[in-house]
Amino acid sequence: MKTKIMLNKLAKRFPKWIAKMNHDHVGLMTGELPEEVHKILLCLDMDWELLPQVKEIKPDMVISHHPFIFGTKYQVFKRDLRKKELSDIMDGMNIPVYSFHTNFDTGRGGMNDALAEALGLENIYAPEKNPMMRIGELKEAMDVEEFAKFAKQQFNVEYGLLVDYGPKKVKKVGIIGGGGSRSWVLAKLEGCDVYVSGDAPHYVRRDVVNEEYNYLDFPHEIEKIFMPTMKKILLEMDPTLEIICVDHEKLPKVI
Repeated sequence: MKTKIMLNKLAKRFPKWIAKMNHDHVGLMTGELPEEVHKILLCLDMDWELLPQVKEIKPDMVISHHPFIFGTKYQVFKRDLRKKELSDIMDGMNIPVYSFHTNFDTGRGGMNDALAEALGLENIYAPEKNPMMRIGELKEAMDVEEFAKFAKQQFNVEYGLLVDYGPKKVKKVGIIGGGGSRSWVLAKLEGCDVYVSGDAPHYVRRDVVNEEYNYLDFPHEIEKIFMPTMKKILLEMDPTLEIICVDHEKLPKVI
């Protein structure tokens, strides 16, 4: 498939202006784009742990969710020589890295739509005050602890943290994958019975407790749904593409 055609189609669904609105860095991270792509490796993060598999697979392009270089190369490489070294290795192999981050999180059919659909939510919408968030309703109301266990299973993670000071039965759910903990206030204002996100610091959890609300905190790695979601989108464009999804990121051990 012609690389420019593929990226133009993706840009219509996940435009860069969305990322700029979030002060984000997306697009071509390193290397030069080939004229055509036949084999693509999808991952959450392009990092040193993934490098051996990249060398073995030899894709035409790596597409990561999280930006490989967050900022200008000058700024990042000045403070992170290991990142520069890894970038130089990728350049030496002629394998570019391209990232879709908050534009994928926000865009229709992207990250948060996929997470909402994984929960089986209905009547899904994005609130005007935060277009990254998705809000929807469960088919049947559930006990909040039952919902937490159900969500953990649907997202295929080993643990979550539940702050359950709100309604004991939940039906309306708000969600932002990754680090959207501070948006719980909007979810509550929208009438959600529970808000699902991750990376909640202590003060956010205390605020949730004092406001008598429900917050379900999952590891950032639930965003691994990026890989099958992006794979489906790419294969709809060109079913002859070879798409390899690599989920190499393990959760911390619970001790």
